[in-house]
Amino acid sequence: MDNQIDTRTFHPLEVRLLLAFEPGRTFTTADVVDSLGYKVGQCNQAVSWLSAKGLLEETGRSVVTVYELTDLGADYAANGTPEERILRHLAEHGPARIPEITAALGLDNKDVGSAYGNLGKSGVLSMDDQKRITLVHEGSAQEVALLRSILDRAVSAGALPGTELSDDERTILDGVSRKRGAASAPFRQSDRETVTWRLTPQAAAVTATLLLAGVSGEEIGQLTPEMLRDGSWHGRTFRPYPLSVPPVQAVIGRRSPYAAYLDEVKDKLVSLGFEQFDGSLVETEFWNSDALFMPQFHSARDIHDVYYLQTPTHAREIEEPYLSQVAAAHENGWHTGSRGWRYAFDRDFTRRLILRSQGTAVSARTLKDAKVPGRYFGMLRCFRPDDVDATHLSDFYQTEGIVLGEDVNLKTLLGLLEMFAVEVAGATDVKYVPGYFPFTEPSVEVHIKHPVLGWFELGGSGIFRPEVTEPQGVHVPVLAWGLGIDRMALMRLGLADLRELFSPDIQNVRRRRSR
Repeated sequence: MDNQIDTRTFHPLEVRLLLAFEPGRTFTTADVVDSLGYKVGQCNQAVSWLSAKGLLEETGRSVVTVYELTDLGADYAANGTPEERILRHLAEHGPARIPEITAALGLDNKDVGSAYGNLGKSGVLSMDDQKRITLVHEGSAQEVALLRSILDRAVSAGALPGTELSDDERTILDGVSRKRGAASAPFRQSDRETVTWRLTPQAAAVTATLLLAGVSGEEIGQLTPEMLRDGSWHGRTFRPYPLSVPPVQAVIGRRSPYAAYLDEVKDKLVSLGFEQFDGSLVETEFWNSDALFMPQFHSARDIHDVYYLQTPTHAREIEEPYLSQVAAAHENGWHTGSRGWRYAFDRDFTRRLILRSQGTAVSARTLKDAKVPGRYFGMLRCFRPDDVDATHLSDFYQTEGIVLGEDVNLKTLLGLLEMFAVEVAGATDVKYVPGYFPFTEPSVEVHIKHPVLGWFELGGSGIFRPEVTEPQGVHVPVLAWGLGIDRMALMRLGLADLRELFSPDIQNVRRRRSR
């Protein structure tokens, strides 16, 4: 006996497996389940623990294709396959057209057509000049009879391993089974891996120690109220409790720090009297750009700057009178006092569908129904084919907003930008830089200084031009901004890479949340 072996460190699942199999003998999970009555999960636990202790080693593994009946297959087994039902119908009622067979049997046209094709190739059925399906000779095709035999076996035996099937049976099953989307096929096909194990020579010393100590794996590990009431604990051996074992870490659920931050920003804006808006991820060129007075020949409208939809390519229509009024603003300025862009507005191009590239598209949609005075904001997901790095993502969020009123001005806008930079982003160094956007005048960019990344832009803002507001029926100044809420979160959460906001590493999420 090895005096260094502590029997208290072995779980009953491990003990029973060690005592059931001799060192050197190979066995599988199925052998353990059959011999010890373990559930598959219990078997996997025991195998994992013993492997980690060097008492169990893998000797081989193999993959077997298994065929299992689906609900459709069970229906075929009970009521007959489409081929069998068609043959019975024709034998009883004589020749019939496909629609007549479909109506009589309650099958789909495609199922009847497919079954006729199979039986026609086998020479069992044919179609006469009146397009009636007729029996060429009584009886079933060989494939139909073979499938019936397989269905009957599957009902009684359950799963059918491919290794137990003939070549012809496997050929039939491969044609009527699916790995994915199996609901539309009578059989589901899956690959099952079988691993073979054996106890290592070191396991012999452990087994001897367990036997000498009288450990059987049947020891009671927990004294329950039921055992105290019925007295079933009398005469039983209790499993020692090793006090040196560290307790299991209690892992509580936590929200994503970024999701919590977005909610915090939303709550702040709502408390300031803003109403939240939202919109579809799929947008038209009209609302994404044209309604914002971006000319259709502008460089930012290049195909490389947005994601286009392949199907469908265009929206059915653009709501009037906004289409005509925006088109006129582009062509000649309409009633805005502007000369416009002086080109022929393309009304087909404006219906083109894209993934929203800027949250300002939803601001443009909101204008036509906005109240005056009014304050609106959104947390909007946008898409641009940018090169991904620490400060750029191709899939990102913007906080977008507009403020409408007779008395709002640039000073009001700068106050809002300061609130976002200082209170929302948590920046201490902020600067405002003149910018250019086709839809605002004046235009301002806000920049903040990150302790690691240095200065970077949060986003743009400005006062909407009349060419944007007038076609939507708005006749007062409108402040607008579109800021990168992802970038604000970098500063607020103490991160230096946008990709960390969407990390799948749960430990990293817990660490960030605990700050």
